[in-house]
Amino acid sequence: MPEYPSEITLNPWSGPTRSTVARVPGSKSLTNRALIIAALADGPSVLTGALDSEDTRVMVDSLQKLGIVVEHDREAREIRIQGCANKIPNNEANLYIANSGTSLRFLTAMVATGSGVFHLDGTARMRERPVLDLLQALNGLGADATSDLGTGCPPVTVKASGLDGGYAFVKGDVSSQFLSGLLMALPYSRDTTSVEVDGILVSRPYVAMTMEVMEAFGVRINNRKDRRFDIRPARYTGRTYAIEPDASAASYLFAIAALTGSTLTLEGLGTKSIQGDMAFVDILEHMGCTVVRDELSTTVTGGPLRGMDVDMNAISDTVMTLAVVALFAEGITRIRNVAHIRHKETDRITAVATELRKLGATVEEQPDGLILFPPSKITPARIETYDDHRMAMAFALAGLKAPGVTILNPSCVAKTYPEFWDDLAKLAPE
Repeated sequence: MPEYPSEITLNPWSGPTRSTVARVPGSKSLTNRALIIAALADGPSVLTGALDSEDTRVMVDSLQKLGIVVEHDREAREIRIQGCANKIPNNEANLYIANSGTSLRFLTAMVATGSGVFHLDGTARMRERPVLDLLQALNGLGADATSDLGTGCPPVTVKASGLDGGYAFVKGDVSSQFLSGLLMALPYSRDTTSVEVDGILVSRPYVAMTMEVMEAFGVRINNRKDRRFDIRPARYTGRTYAIEPDASAASYLFAIAALTGSTLTLEGLGTKSIQGDMAFVDILEHMGCTVVRDELSTTVTGGPLRGMDVDMNAISDTVMTLAVVALFAEGITRIRNVAHIRHKETDRITAVATELRKLGATVEEQPDGLILFPPSKITPARIETYDDHRMAMAFALAGLKAPGVTILNPSCVAKTYPEFWDDLAKLAPE
């Protein structure tokens, strides 16, 4: 992966980007879902356009430790997996999942379908990230899954002997990854399983994405009610599967167009995309941008921006991007219904509010979001990223408009977009 200095100071752009067409790396969310499903499947699979990042390397490494054959050609952006036909080869493994929430939740559910003892642990921050609701759901289906320290967070031990099926309840207001992990694993239960969602389900489009990938590998959940999902015993079939570019990563490039008055087309992301974060361009359109959509690409042209009140529950990974765009909009912006992002790589609501204030904004932090009053002039600042890739990429955008913005620990972008700084340099006007 690229190496970067301990900090990067951005130079404001003199005008619009010199590029008109761009493409971002493969989707982390799709890559990790497809890896789990292909690993469980009958027969081989090939994932094309797969993301190479810290999160996906953690997943590949964990699958290999489980004895599954995974070959990652990073240059070709291709991953080959020999499916284990739901017979996880190794009956013991210690899985290090760093600070990858998808890896933690998806692997915990996956190993519960096997036989043996499996341990999952990660960084200090990962030991603060919740997994109890998933453990309780799995235990109700016949697993023996525990939080070793009794905190409801990693480290986790799963003593697996397969899943019985039946009925399970999972809370929906902390992370949709609990439900997604269950849905991907439950076709390998011994009986039909009904999963009820307790409370409001956050990040709903990510669950729809999970079911889309499941269906691509041959398993369809016929009952897709808002609060209940019925999963019958079934088997995935290996296949070649193309990973879309990452819509969350694309939000930074769409925001560049919005902030710099550029016209920028993102290839591979259009109306056929199965990623909910493409709705970010709808917000930019409401703020004053022009958006042109076709099946396989989306074009954003920047214009005068105005603040807005927006519920971002469904696309919460783009909250930080919008917050930085709102610094340069006319009027107040309110972001709401995203309390669950306090449980991400950092408490993203507090982190965003803290760093926005450094730049001169007035910010009212709410339990479920924030209200931003943009400053008349951006104050130079050293931006703490909290080892959170999205903090680094989002706040870098402020440096394209105002001088004196320095991003600390810029290498944290390796979690999902290792080439971000290089791509940003390529887009800069001459």
